[in-house]
Amino acid sequence: MNAEAKVPVTILTGFLGSGKTTLLNKILSEEHGKRIAVIENEFGEVGIDQALVIEADEEIFEMSNGCICCTVRGDLIRVLGNLMKRRDKFDYVLVETTGLADPGPVAQTFFMDDEIREEFTLDGIVTLVDAAHINQQLGRSDESEEQVAFADVLVLNKTDLVDDANLDDLEARLREMNRMARVVRCEQADVPVETVLNLSAFNLEDALERRPTFLEPEYPFEWTGVYQLSPGRYQLDLADGPDPAMSLVVRPGQELDDAGLREGAEWCVRRYAEPTCSVDVGGVVNAGEHAYLELSSAGRKSFFFDVAAEDTVGLFTQHTAEEFDLKLRGPDGEQILPSAERTWVAQHEHDDEVGSIAIERDGDVDPEKLNRWLGKLLQERGVDIFRTKGIISIAGDPMRMVFQGVHMLLDAQPDRPWGDNPRRNQLVLIGRNLDEQAIREGFDACLV
Repeated sequence: MNAEAKVPVTILTGFLGSGKTTLLNKILSEEHGKRIAVIENEFGEVGIDQALVIEADEEIFEMSNGCICCTVRGDLIRVLGNLMKRRDKFDYVLVETTGLADPGPVAQTFFMDDEIREEFTLDGIVTLVDAAHINQQLGRSDESEEQVAFADVLVLNKTDLVDDANLDDLEARLREMNRMARVVRCEQADVPVETVLNLSAFNLEDALERRPTFLEPEYPFEWTGVYQLSPGRYQLDLADGPDPAMSLVVRPGQELDDAGLREGAEWCVRRYAEPTCSVDVGGVVNAGEHAYLELSSAGRKSFFFDVAAEDTVGLFTQHTAEEFDLKLRGPDGEQILPSAERTWVAQHEHDDEVGSIAIERDGDVDPEKLNRWLGKLLQERGVDIFRTKGIISIAGDPMRMVFQGVHMLLDAQPDRPWGDNPRRNQLVLIGRNLDEQAIREGFDACLV
């Protein structure tokens, strides 16, 4: 496929509550003549962003599994591959990332995967900036800094909440972080569609200048061992380690050289984006599947996999072999050493204090109780609550109530009639050191 025939892609990023969903709804509701496929990447157990997007003719897909940094590339490859089967239904792709994501791995996808590179071209990265809260976010989140640094266009949103002097200071700070990006000021994400689409703005050389490791891929696994094996059943022996579980992919036909290891790693990226298959101690791991080894029991634990014919087999593991004292034993019980091995160094660290709480409840909510509970929660913990969003069923009201909040700010408004759809409450809270039990009990007390 020639460059002119490739599908242009815009990555829409920005920290939690910056206004991405508002901008997305604006794009989908305007008459711009483009058929847009939207891909959403959510953080949390329950994905509700798709339900917050207006009803439209555009194709909307959702990614919500796994680590927002590590698995997003494999998940995106899968969704883009499915999209190409419906190529006649769209001519532009818009990828909305979760507010807690570094846009780098998403952008990488369009250069690291051969099939994707042949079909799609990265048109630009647009970052929404919450003018009212970005200063405190930049001080506490590496992801928010990466979102600013990687942008081709910085949309400085919610300017009505900041006075002119502070707004000028903020824009100066953003320009120091990214001198190449165009800065656009707005309220309620109200910018021309041309600000987001048809940018022709992403430049690989500029990206490499900003991040020299941009084309060094990030993997959801840390270690690979390659073994030359004869037919038979093999035992994977593990000691106690840092986690009560570990993901693993067994790849047949793995080559030993550097190019082969990288090819195998890219193949496994896709496997790691698939749902896991849980394997208990003593169980059998199937080749090519994303296995989830249960390691909660004390002492050494064994798992098995079968080799049908003489083969070179790669083990791609979430943790290094040393962390679990991993040993591979043959049918005779003797240890087998790898013929080649590779440690894949992660380019990021997770903030274990940040997490999400997802609540789903049938029934109706008492609005007064809900207002009191949310008001008290945000007053006490608003600094640590980055984002709240949800769909609420208010007792006696035929309309869905949609609410979205950032820290202590909260907005709620009627959305559309429930109609024949089941009345169901869905809430997501994202923040630091959240008390999940207390939050769940607090919401349950609001139910009628």
